[in-house]
Amino acid sequence: MKNAGGRANILKASEKLQSSLEAAGSNKRYPAAHALFCEDGKSAGVFLVRKGKVRMSVRNLPELDRDFAAGSLLGLPSSFTGRPYSLTAVTLVESDIVHVPRDQFLELMHERPELCREATDMLGREVTFIQSALAERHRQLAVAI
Repeated sequence: MKNAGGRANILKASEKLQSSLEAAGSNKRYPAAHALFCEDGKSAGVFLVRKGKVRMSVRNLPELDRDFAAGSLLGLPSSFTGRPYSLTAVTLVESDIVHVPRDQFLELMHERPELCREATDMLGREVTFIQSALAERHRQLAVAI
């Protein structure tokens, strides 16, 4: 399942959304193995992969790791809700990432309803994946006990 994110493109943002996020955020180059955000960490906003590759993972469930390439928008659930991140995102190679803080992201969503619709569609797909990942973790923990 390592490339599930890449094959399914569930978090691929349109060119319009990408350019709007780039205008609202700040671009930074990160080395390989840099954590953009961590599971249970405070919401810091969304991260758009401009170049490179990022792995999103759930602790103790490596079979659910997913790799995301350029154009992928990460951190949507936490950014919409303000709750801690449910996943960890780590760069696999040197990557150019646009970070949009939560307040600026929510302002953009408020000002651009068509982009908000796109982001909420992506959010729905991501929440479905997270729910299945957490259910799998719960099943594994129940078996271990």
